[in-house]
Amino acid sequence: MKQKIAQFIPLLATVAAAGALIFSPSCANTTTPPSGGPKDTIPPVMVKYYPQPGDTMIPRHKTQLSMTFDEFVVVKDAQSLFLSPPMEKTPKYKIRNKSVIVYFENDLDSNKTYVLDVTNAIADNNEGNMYPGYAMVFSTGKHIDSMMVTGIVQDCNTLMPVKGATVMLYKDHSDSAVFKHRPDAAIKTDDWGFFCLRNIQDTVYRMYAIMDMNNNNIYEADQDQVAFLDTLVRPSQKVNDSLPELKKYIMTDTVACLARKTQYELNLFQEVPSKQMILNKERLGERTAYITFMAPYAKIDSIWMTGIPADKLITQFNLEQDSLEIWVNDPRPLPDTLFLNVDYLKTDTLGNLVPTIEEVKLAKPRESAVAKSSRKDIKKEDTTTVFTITAEPETIEQYGFLIEFKYPLVESAFDSLEFRYLNPKQQEFTDTYTVEQDSLNLRKYVIRPATKMLPGYEYFLKVPHRKFKDINGFYNDSSEVKVTLPNDDKLSSLTLVLENVRNKYIIDLLNEKRDQTIRSFIIDKDETLLFPYIKAGKYSIRLTEDLNRNGLVDTGNLLEHKQPEKVKFFKLENGNAYMDIPEMTELEQTIDVGELFK
Repeated sequence: MKQKIAQFIPLLATVAAAGALIFSPSCANTTTPPSGGPKDTIPPVMVKYYPQPGDTMIPRHKTQLSMTFDEFVVVKDAQSLFLSPPMEKTPKYKIRNKSVIVYFENDLDSNKTYVLDVTNAIADNNEGNMYPGYAMVFSTGKHIDSMMVTGIVQDCNTLMPVKGATVMLYKDHSDSAVFKHRPDAAIKTDDWGFFCLRNIQDTVYRMYAIMDMNNNNIYEADQDQVAFLDTLVRPSQKVNDSLPELKKYIMTDTVACLARKTQYELNLFQEVPSKQMILNKERLGERTAYITFMAPYAKIDSIWMTGIPADKLITQFNLEQDSLEIWVNDPRPLPDTLFLNVDYLKTDTLGNLVPTIEEVKLAKPRESAVAKSSRKDIKKEDTTTVFTITAEPETIEQYGFLIEFKYPLVESAFDSLEFRYLNPKQQEFTDTYTVEQDSLNLRKYVIRPATKMLPGYEYFLKVPHRKFKDINGFYNDSSEVKVTLPNDDKLSSLTLVLENVRNKYIIDLLNEKRDQTIRSFIIDKDETLLFPYIKAGKYSIRLTEDLNRNGLVDTGNLLEHKQPEKVKFFKLENGNAYMDIPEMTELEQTIDVGELFK
């Protein structure tokens, strides 16, 4: 019944009123609480509205639009009362009995077609059943514009649909239009990232999408995500209310929502800030601090601390070079406030990068400034080198044992580590290993056994006592970790044969929600990759084209007309982007990477 009601909304006033009478016995009483019977699950039905579909010569001054329903309703989201083209001030509303009255603080423009969309805006008063939506089309002139375009907005990294993005069309084709004024037509995406810009002029547009944090229908690069098309858009399809793309569906109707055709695809990304300056700073402890920059790839000429010898500073940038960690390699007590001087290229008021020396005050944290008053206040980490050993059974073959120290080391003896294993007969053996310092974290080290690890074996890595000394002058306690490869007969494996590889790619195995990376590889030639120890479930294979070969998924730039680096999800022959992997299965899949990215 829900689908039937949604399919025929809105009806002509008289027919809708009759329909409301027909279905009224199955609806809950909207004026008094129900005394029993089934819960009301039917959304409100619109029985009357003004203006009528396609009305022209609507007054521009003190315009009021009305929608009357078969039960009492509430406006759940005022921002979803969306007018296209948008005005400087968003539409206002008031509830009058069973009607929603929409009005505007400014006069409408003359000779213009308007569309008021109320998708995701209205629900019934008692149970909160959402009204599927309605697009009220009217004109302040003598005719109604009749063209339309459809599409989908998705996240550039996961390609998942984005709800609530604002899709905008501009007749002004200049690059600055989206920054300076509101669009000539706009609409919000629904739960499926789908949009339909209807009743627009037959002309040429530029198309953008933004996550409009201020709801002002203007792109603000510092806080809004953005997407754009590389080409101009001219609508080629005329409005016909029988088209599935123009109907309003209940968002849980998966079949109907996915059946809608889309003409354009927009990938939403967060731009890299264009201004460079020191954004944040914090002193985390006695000898450690960090500063962050607004934009990546900060260009620092030199850095020093007042009163601290230059050779006593240890610094480390992150991969994006927008965050700098700083340590003072001196166990002596330090002042309550450190003065850090940074000589770097900073953006001036004209937007140019100019050499600047900036002093940053780093005050000692309050808990560090309070002296330990008794022995019970002293923690283990106050007198020893703090570190962790991580070993994940499912990925240790690829990533190894990870040892991460809290502070940089000044003395180390990695040849003193003890690596041993027990076979299924409980016979003990020792083995050699390799040590590699992480290229992005000078406090992290990767330990890999020299021989292949086998299921059913128990592996042990021990860090002996007093073999490592950090910048605080403290030595380590001993620690040992044990790991065993998964030996569950129900686990499966996936082998990917990657062919026709022409560039550098990041290959990720993701879970069904695409919010967790199970295992990741970076390749630049044809390779066969093994993904072992997979639990039964649905997974996605994501391939990211790393054209600049920096190991990062680089974002886009609107003014430079640069799209984010391409992301593709491997699809099966039936079009499904998810691989349903059963238990106890060894799967092999070949992917033509060149064909996928052509």
